[in-house]
Amino acid sequence: MVRKWRLFLTDPFHFFNPKTCSFTTLFSLSKHLQNPRFYREIHTFQEKKSRLVLTPQLVESTLLNCNSDLIALGFFLWCAKQPNFFHHRRAFDHMVSVVGRLTQKSGTIRGVIDRLGSVGCVVKAQTFLILLRICWRGKLYRLVFDVCQELIAFGYVPNPFVYNVIIDVLFKIGRGEVALRLLKEIPVSNFLTFNIALSNLCKLNDLVGVVDVLRMMLGKGYFPNDETFSMVLNCFCKVGRFAEAFQALGLMSILGIPVSVTVWGILIDGYCRKGQISKASDLLENMVETGCSPNVVIYTSLIKGFMESGMVNHALAMLGIMEAKGCAYDLVLYNVLIDCLFKVGRFDDALGMFFDLEKRNIVPDSYTFSSILTAICSSRRLSLFPKLFSNGLVLHPDLFVYNSLLSYFCKAGFPSFAVKLYNDMLDDGFIADQYSFVGLLNALCSSGRVDEAVDVYGRILVSYSNVDAHIHTVIIGGLIKAGKFHRAVRLFKKAIVERYTLDAVSYTLTIYGLLRGGRITEACTLYSQMKELGFAPNAYTYNIILSCFCKERDTEMVRQTIQEMIDADVELRSDTFRRITDFLFKSNFPHPVFNLLIEMWGAGLMRDKAIYVLLSNGLAYGVKINDMNCRLLKAKLEDVLLSDTSGSDDFSDMAASVG
Repeated sequence: MVRKWRLFLTDPFHFFNPKTCSFTTLFSLSKHLQNPRFYREIHTFQEKKSRLVLTPQLVESTLLNCNSDLIALGFFLWCAKQPNFFHHRRAFDHMVSVVGRLTQKSGTIRGVIDRLGSVGCVVKAQTFLILLRICWRGKLYRLVFDVCQELIAFGYVPNPFVYNVIIDVLFKIGRGEVALRLLKEIPVSNFLTFNIALSNLCKLNDLVGVVDVLRMMLGKGYFPNDETFSMVLNCFCKVGRFAEAFQALGLMSILGIPVSVTVWGILIDGYCRKGQISKASDLLENMVETGCSPNVVIYTSLIKGFMESGMVNHALAMLGIMEAKGCAYDLVLYNVLIDCLFKVGRFDDALGMFFDLEKRNIVPDSYTFSSILTAICSSRRLSLFPKLFSNGLVLHPDLFVYNSLLSYFCKAGFPSFAVKLYNDMLDDGFIADQYSFVGLLNALCSSGRVDEAVDVYGRILVSYSNVDAHIHTVIIGGLIKAGKFHRAVRLFKKAIVERYTLDAVSYTLTIYGLLRGGRITEACTLYSQMKELGFAPNAYTYNIILSCFCKERDTEMVRQTIQEMIDADVELRSDTFRRITDFLFKSNFPHPVFNLLIEMWGAGLMRDKAIYVLLSNGLAYGVKINDMNCRLLKAKLEDVLLSDTSGSDDFSDMAASVG
């Protein structure tokens, strides 16, 4: 029977009989559920008076100073048996490494149990339960199954706690389907059994599983509490399943559970995340009408929702309402405000929020600092950086802060500082991530240390798999900026051969490098390959390749590219327009291209001044404008004349000539 159980250790799927889909392996070892030996030893202890008064501090100190892992485990188990004593979680955390080392030395949990006997420790049911708790807390999931195996081998029947641990671990190792089958088969359960399953299913966003377990839970006579409902509602709202969320809300009402501030907050935040800000506002009004006052968390969700919907003034008005209600600001709200204001281009307001932190005695964290640093770099107001520390700001840097500083020093024109900072980061014990590598490569290229940058790039590829496309883009872009066009192209071609992950930006930079290196045919070929591979060209790609075709006087490709830009809703840059104008003059204003440019202007992808220059020269060359564009021009030009009373006579003359 033990051999059958060992199958589960190799593959958790073998925890049940695959022929009958029942957990016969587990239950056949112990047919009597109320095994008196098991329950007696768990719940009843000899009440011996001890002169020693155990405290968590005393026990932790003894464990830390114990030179023998085996004695430490024996002492830990002995203390757990003492009446009215409960180990602190710090003691359990310490025992995780102890049990790990003992198992490594003994080979198995059975070996550890055998060695416990040598120090006078009597193995009882509680021994297995404590070992199970230690392994569960330390995420030693393989050992969890070993402990369960030995528990049954000793003749003990698993109680609800054992099943709860097994179900949770099965979810944690990605065997949720086995956990759900076990949940349906187990003979004993409690409220926590279903709550653990629901918690894991909610994290997985498994809505079908959540509904099934809720039904099982109610069928067993267990009713979700406020915390369980909050967890389920949050799961539904995160994915926009508001119908199911309100059904759960109805069940809460039937069970007599009041709608808490937390529940209101989950619903409001759910609508804000989905951009349905009006419904979120309606819920806020309903909340206030029921006599429930919103807290800073709810206001933060609404303010973020307004900001992301482009309703900045509404967000700031909500901020005023919040302050008038006496609701105190917190750091999360400030982080949201700084980040959102920066994203909508209101850099002064973002900086103002940062400097307001000191007035409210709120200490910024690494996220706050990184957000404001990004705002400073994006607004090119790099001189503001020293002011961040003028008020005695004390910062405890983490990897997030280091990466932000690397980016700042590169953008501020201090690449040598960035390289030094990277070395300091490593000296402080931090492990570089992909963002760190991007900062270092940028810094080395900007410092003119191109060979070192390429060497670092090569070591990154050797040391890490699945390197992000941005790293390839950075080294290619850095080489191109340094004028090393052919070297950049070689690295790109090698990346293709090695099948590294690339993106549209990588292709665009390489196309630019080929053009700068005079390799126009290769650039055009790569542009075609890029589209064939499914990489959608961005605005920069379209503009540089269009300039290339204009330079080559390839009328058909110019026409085709302009049509693609219209279809992709890409605006024509002013420098590209100048090249098109030169192309038109040198090519005697080809009618198809000219008419496409008028269509582009009609789509709002060209400025009015550009079309005036185009028409003035085109009409002088006798270009024929098709009927559709004639109607478009007349309508658009009339709108310009009506909306701009100061409009020049040029537009009037143009309208007359088109009509």
